[in-house]
Amino acid sequence: MPARNSDTRFGTVTRTFHWLVALLILTAILLGVIANRLPHDTAEALARKAQLFSFHKTLGLAAFFLGLARILWALEERRPVPLHPQRKVELTLAWLVHWILYLSLVAVPLSGWVHHAAMTGFAPILWPFGQTLPFVPQSQAVANAAGAAHWVFTRLLGLAILLHIAGAMKHHLIDRDATLLRMLRGVSAPDRPHPVRHAALPAILALALYSTAAGLATLLVPNTEAVASAPPPPPAAGNWTVEDGTLSITVRQMGAEVTGSFAAWTAGITFDETPTEGRHGSVVVTIDTGSLTLGSVTRQAQEAEFFDVATHPTATFSADILPAPDGYAAQGTLTLRGVDRPVTLPFSLLIDGDTARMTGTVTLDRRDFGMGQSYDDEAAVGFPVVVDVVLTAARS
Repeated sequence: MPARNSDTRFGTVTRTFHWLVALLILTAILLGVIANRLPHDTAEALARKAQLFSFHKTLGLAAFFLGLARILWALEERRPVPLHPQRKVELTLAWLVHWILYLSLVAVPLSGWVHHAAMTGFAPILWPFGQTLPFVPQSQAVANAAGAAHWVFTRLLGLAILLHIAGAMKHHLIDRDATLLRMLRGVSAPDRPHPVRHAALPAILALALYSTAAGLATLLVPNTEAVASAPPPPPAAGNWTVEDGTLSITVRQMGAEVTGSFAAWTAGITFDETPTEGRHGSVVVTIDTGSLTLGSVTRQAQEAEFFDVATHPTATFSADILPAPDGYAAQGTLTLRGVDRPVTLPFSLLIDGDTARMTGTVTLDRRDFGMGQSYDDEAAVGFPVVVDVVLTAARS
């Protein structure tokens, strides 16, 4: 069997590309559908869900690189002439579907890859080259845009696959010609080919359709502003006002670190450089737990198993500010999910006139607050949760 195409048959290389790409795409789609529908209410279920998503992403990436090779081969290699060159409309539709498939081979896995690279989370790509992409920042906004594009492009790919299969079946069962057999077994047909001019219109239409799909995807991008489940009350009275700051958490899930942050929180700070009765002051922090974003597991983190945002929309940390060997310590009580636990947050403080910059880190144990009780395997969700606080405050 010849490796290259001729005017009447597909060669071995083209047919191998066709069926291998089809196998990868269909398997990746099936794995993605199954993984999306699996629960994640136990450590075992989460591990199974993450494993299927890892396979889905890995196969999608393999389809991307194989698809690029397939497109380059198709652009360089001749294409056998159609069996019914007189059917102009049918040929235009067939080439349009082929161009949509070619574009999808790039756009679908690439948008999924960007979505994966833009956020931390579980289900890594199973390869040794890292999980990030050059020029793709770790950003919820970028992840949302790529996720919306992936959703739309996948539907366009699915439609093109259905039309492609329907066309092949129409040729095989209704026209009873050798169109399908040429790709299945390399059958040579027709006996006397007539030259056919490949018009640019199908490619232009495919690009226009994909541009429309990309525009639709922009309408589906969710608002990146966190929606407060219950707006925190105004900060308690103090002599310092927070001007800027970040309250972030980091936890290990399926062996990978996942970092997120709370978009809505307030702090009432009373602080004096000179201690009074061993205290420099006090702080009251109120956190809107519904404003948390945590990579690809944001929704899971907000459910009843973890932060239980619906029942406990806020968390509070009330503490005295005490001197410590390496700076200061906020020593008090953290109320989270209705559970009170003593917490000491060591922090450093740099004061320049009426401006202060504070950085602090504390490690909590999620089990102390009844979080993830069904996830008793630390390999699925780690027990330690690292809390990092960075803020800039101005003297009132």
